[in-house]
Amino acid sequence: MANSELISKDEFLWSFKENVNALALPEKFTFPFYYTPHELSLRATEQLKEYLSVQNDFQHNFGLKNGQEGLVIGKMFGVLVVEDQEGELRFLAAFSGKLANSNHHIKFVPPVFDMLKQDGYYKIEESKINVLTQEIEVLEQNEEIAKAAAFLRQESALMEERLELQRQKSRRAKQERKAWRKEAEETLTGEALEERLGKIKHESLCFKFYQKDLINYWNIRTQMAKEALLKIEQPILELKEHRKRRSSALQNKLFSEYNFLNAEGARKSLQSIFQHTVFEIPPAGAGECAAPKLLHYAFRKGLKPVCMAEFWWGASPKSEVRKHGHYYPACKGKCEPILSHMLVGLSVEDNPMDAFESANKQIDIVFEDDDLVVINKPHDFLSVPGKTIKDSVYERMKEMYPNATGPLIVHRLDMATSGIMLIAKNKESHKALQAQFIQRTIKKRYEALLDGTLELRKGRIELPLRVDIEDRPRQLVCYEHGKPALTIWEKRAEKDGRTRVYFYPISGRTHQLRVHAAYKDGLNTAIVGDELYGSKSDRLHLHAGFIQFNHPINEQLMKFTISAKF
Repeated sequence: MANSELISKDEFLWSFKENVNALALPEKFTFPFYYTPHELSLRATEQLKEYLSVQNDFQHNFGLKNGQEGLVIGKMFGVLVVEDQEGELRFLAAFSGKLANSNHHIKFVPPVFDMLKQDGYYKIEESKINVLTQEIEVLEQNEEIAKAAAFLRQESALMEERLELQRQKSRRAKQERKAWRKEAEETLTGEALEERLGKIKHESLCFKFYQKDLINYWNIRTQMAKEALLKIEQPILELKEHRKRRSSALQNKLFSEYNFLNAEGARKSLQSIFQHTVFEIPPAGAGECAAPKLLHYAFRKGLKPVCMAEFWWGASPKSEVRKHGHYYPACKGKCEPILSHMLVGLSVEDNPMDAFESANKQIDIVFEDDDLVVINKPHDFLSVPGKTIKDSVYERMKEMYPNATGPLIVHRLDMATSGIMLIAKNKESHKALQAQFIQRTIKKRYEALLDGTLELRKGRIELPLRVDIEDRPRQLVCYEHGKPALTIWEKRAEKDGRTRVYFYPISGRTHQLRVHAAYKDGLNTAIVGDELYGSKSDRLHLHAGFIQFNHPINEQLMKFTISAKF
């Protein structure tokens, strides 16, 4: 793309290569957390992707070229189609975070607040804090600290050794006194017995007092060692406290001055935006995503937002499922509070999830007796009521079986997943069925259509999962804090570049099959229609098609199979 394609009066405004005036404008601005990119956004992103593929303006290793130097870091990019002051359609581009270790590049809007600006207060104060860190590191190299710490460890170990020896001696003496007491009670009477028992009691008290004195003695010795170490470390502790205060003050200043415009021209700081959220304080990186950058710049320059889209460029990150070139919604944790403010004054599309139509969804009864019901849940239908949608399997079952006792729902399926669910009509059945799920004696099989092909015919996937706190309900692969998740799989058929597979989940984590399919160390092939970890389609092609369990009351073995409708 030549530089001439940028509007001369604003270096960050891009011109469309092709004439887009014939394209119908969207009636409302993009709902950023659940959207299908408008044709204008598609044209803009294709143009940006073309530039990223051939540009030489910066060097950044996206992980797309073999042998490229530097740490592999994929990036989220965004485009915002706008009308300029003359009513012409243009678009802006932005990246999340830093790119090539810089906040500034010629074709991308600047950050809302530039923390890397060398003469800015943030970098100046950060440099002062770094000086404190260096002073602390120098003081921590003092050999006297190492000697004092070693002496404290030696004293503590010696204390434990001596006290343990005394505890062992006390235990042996206690056993001896017990034997003496028994012998005295069997052989002595009267004053002789009283005298012997008195001596035994006196010896017991002596042991107790000696042990108490010994503990006090060693506590004093170790306390003296601790105080000697603390005396040497005191200057370091004072510097660390000083650094902590300065860091906190810098953070508070940043949060209060890092503010965002909205469509009405009102500003709001990061601090005020997040103070009423679950985070209370802004999470790391808040405000540095592409969407807030784009909107803030547009509002600042008097440009009218038309539509927007964000896409991933580069290799997938270590823990997340991100596919090169795929479109993604704005994140919930960092961006939702900010964008909720920034979009005030714009006519924004309704959240499709709030207007989700479920009235035409039918629940098929597969089996029923006095204790349980086996149903076939339709896709795009909740198992239990959500925040804004009440209609669900639970509500339908409660209406169908008003005399049922207990929680009814034994297990859940994702809203987008279709297939077999078990419903308990009474508390006893619910308890018995849940026990089978907990003990993993219930056998389940899911059928899925993958958006790609597989070389192997079968295998197992073990990837621990946890929720992405900053972007619920997405799940992350996390070996440090994730819960174990195991899936067995087998390939069933391949056609037109897609693969039909069976999944046998051994554990039942949220989005387990979806992540295990899409993640690079799993099958690296998302399920068709998986809008969270892959690409949108008419539906999520995932179906709970088989279940085997023991009847909760008579313990008869039961098996049910329902074919997928895809």
